Amino acid sequence: MMEIIKVGMADLNVTGYPNALTTLGLGSCVGVCIYDTKTKIIGMIHIMLPYSWGVKNNTNPAKFADTGIPLLIEKMEELGAAKKNMLAKLAGGAQMFEVTRSEFMNIGKRNVEAAKKVLQEQNIPIVAEDTGGNYGRTIIFYSEDGRLEIKTIGKGTKTI
Repeated sequence: MMEIIKVGMADLNVTGYPNALTTLGLGSCVGVCIYDTKTKIIGMIHIMLPYSWGVKNNTNPAKFADTGIPLLIEKMEELGAAKKNMLAKLAGGAQMFEVTRSEFMNIGKRNVEAAKKVLQEQNIPIVAEDTGGNYGRTIIFYSEDGRLEIKTIGKGTKTI
């Protein structure tokens, strides 16, 4: 029997077949979903900010792309996943508010860029993404086949 396990904001979780992972309300945050194609072990992290350096309250590694993604990979490997079999999918990274002064304030774009950089450093290919825009997303990631279902108010549901 499949269990759908929630991943909170600035949180991560891992599971195996037949379970799924879900996170709600991705705005500028990014959901990074990693799938081991051989073991069907999956991991998801709900990233709030790109980097932990320069942030005073940085004790939660899951809050940041630079510290959270390596931790997610480690937790997946503890369950038996192998990095060489991992593929990634991304969702979120929206620009939820009008930003006129500075690209620095476009947290969504910066979160996506940081997630991509860390995944590249970890040699995990990104096979699909649904990022950007100006709308929130809720996602469900299935261990059965690595599909990522993305629900968006006013835009319906799609699978990548």
